[in-house]
Amino acid sequence: MTAPKSLQDTLFDTAVIAGVGLIGGSLALGLRQRGLARKIIGYDASFDALQEAEALGVVHEIKTKPGEWLRDADLVVLAVPVRVLIPLARELAPFLNPSALVTDVGSVKSSIASEMEGLGVRNFVAGHPMAGSERGGVSHARAALLENAVWVLAPTDQTPLTALSRVRTLVEELGAAPVVMPPDAHDSLVATVSHLPYLASLALTHMVARDERLSLLAAGGFRDLTRVASGDPRMSRDMVVENKAALRDALSRFRRQLERLEADLDDPEELLAAAQEGKRTRDSLPVVKRSLLPQKHDLVVAMPDQPNQIGLVTQALGAQHVNIKDIEVLAIREDGGALRLGLESEEAVTQAADILTREGFEVRSRR
Repeated sequence: MTAPKSLQDTLFDTAVIAGVGLIGGSLALGLRQRGLARKIIGYDASFDALQEAEALGVVHEIKTKPGEWLRDADLVVLAVPVRVLIPLARELAPFLNPSALVTDVGSVKSSIASEMEGLGVRNFVAGHPMAGSERGGVSHARAALLENAVWVLAPTDQTPLTALSRVRTLVEELGAAPVVMPPDAHDSLVATVSHLPYLASLALTHMVARDERLSLLAAGGFRDLTRVASGDPRMSRDMVVENKAALRDALSRFRRQLERLEADLDDPEELLAAAQEGKRTRDSLPVVKRSLLPQKHDLVVAMPDQPNQIGLVTQALGAQHVNIKDIEVLAIREDGGALRLGLESEEAVTQAADILTREGFEVRSRR
């Protein structure tokens, strides 16, 4: 982790995190641990959440109502679910310092970008860190959640370049990778890679729920495919409804893909070509890459079905200062499974392979 900055290097004097849940709490911890803000104030509709955030050391102070105190903030982050993002913006806007840098972390960008322009918040930059967890709340917040994540910044034609530059610097200092695109482009892309998979997961889990025999056969692959259905139902519902126009377009394209695959059932060669294309695409997208991060260098480790095997792998590499950038369990079987390690370079792959081979593990690189 990056060492904390000195007070002279601090980016912000007072940062306000409006919404101290998983993402807001993780962002606050990142600001605090990396020394990016002298004071971090938590604002939330839930007093219990604020008390928990203060007790955990996530924020320095807590506030339950907007007021003149907001004028001291030079950074304000709107970190609430999309359903209440615009009401929150309207609530805080009258008290914001005109020079304050304002951003958000919502999963839909066009609506909030338009709203903030209408409210006259000049230094607003719409943002979306592509990070999260099935477990919500500030108790599960951690600064590392945002590290190596793609963080979309979605300026409009009215966004000052200085504001965009400052938010980009903030994102980079938090250890994430900023990617700039217009709000409507973001919403279209997220509809395909995030919101559509959620609806597909719902459809598949509903099929299982309506036939108990299917649940007997729903093994690890099915659980991996439908993982996003385990998210908070209300937040997920609000997310897809807020982006329904782009999502309808994505659903239309998805139906065409399914229809093409259905037709390919009568043409084994075409189905094989489709399967090979799918494998190439999936194999080129490690989990941590999130489609836009630089490609990681992978090492696959065969895992015996014995206790603490993952721990042995990470300890052996850590002792030799090999940095694991990403880790993914590829398969679990009765006789063991496999572990994918995302490393920094081909040299790190070679070094890790030598270390683990000496420890008795079977390894292979994956390109």
